[in-house]
Amino acid sequence: MDITVIGCGRWGSFIAKYLCDIGHSVTLYGRESSANMRKLMSERKNAYMALPDGVKLTYDIDEALKSGVIAISVGAQGLRALAKEIAQHGAKNRVFILCMKGLEIETGDRLSRVMEETVDPSNKIAVWLGPGHVQEFCRGVPNCMVIDSRDEELKRRLAAEFSSPLIRFYYGNDLIGNEIGAAAKNVVGIAAGILDGLDVSSLKGSLMSRGTAEISRLIKALGGSELSAYGLCHLGDYEATVFSRHSHNRKFGEMFVKGERFDKLAEGYYTVKALVLLGERTGVDLPICSAVYDVLYNGRDKNDALSSLFSRSTKTEFY
Repeated sequence: MDITVIGCGRWGSFIAKYLCDIGHSVTLYGRESSANMRKLMSERKNAYMALPDGVKLTYDIDEALKSGVIAISVGAQGLRALAKEIAQHGAKNRVFILCMKGLEIETGDRLSRVMEETVDPSNKIAVWLGPGHVQEFCRGVPNCMVIDSRDEELKRRLAAEFSSPLIRFYYGNDLIGNEIGAAAKNVVGIAAGILDGLDVSSLKGSLMSRGTAEISRLIKALGGSELSAYGLCHLGDYEATVFSRHSHNRKFGEMFVKGERFDKLAEGYYTVKALVLLGERTGVDLPICSAVYDVLYNGRDKNDALSSLFSRSTKTEFY
């Protein structure tokens, strides 16, 4: 395949390397204003990896949009602006793969919907989700991930084309559930970091069981299958999010309650706003999301939030 990757952070750079390594023709696009892209242009490497010689680098968006398949890895809140730019450049009959996890704050929309609403309808949209950290992949540690789309043939073709001994791809059957689950696991990651910061990591078992049940209710209310919360995109991603030292969301939560600054992207910080909005819209009770939101945005005492979260009536099951 002739593929462009838009986004030159750690994940976008890895995707470009990975797709080149398994035999695809790859162009990596970034803006001239990006320090990440300037470093790649000058050194062809970042803190995580060196790019193969076969990866072409460009600052030219028109050059980037010539590819038939375009993978996007940018901050979720910047997707609509990027999609508008893509539409303005007249991109049609392309396949866009969203390699990112999040929800739009203002609308609560899933990212595939943001893309569908903005680009030409001739384009096809897929998502690439699931567990995995760049640091682990670069060490050769394998994992399993998911491709999903409303287009059945497309997701099967992409899963086949992208699979390798390093990443085994499955194709999903619930775009709503997989996107909501993938976004929500970042909020659970922040909650896990808060537990770490308070030195009560033993509560992560309760957090995981309750978090999965909580998100399954929301997925069902939004029209997806509640069982998707127990798949690779949510529960299956907990190890990489709730426990891993590489998880930005877990680390952000830990440093937040310690009063320390975290200067990397933790997408769950934004996603929790959208989840609270969706909970209000659907009438679904989201106690974990609400507690994280109150701590991050309303200044609620972290110990008070923790106490209320884990002291529900003994007559009430977690789910």
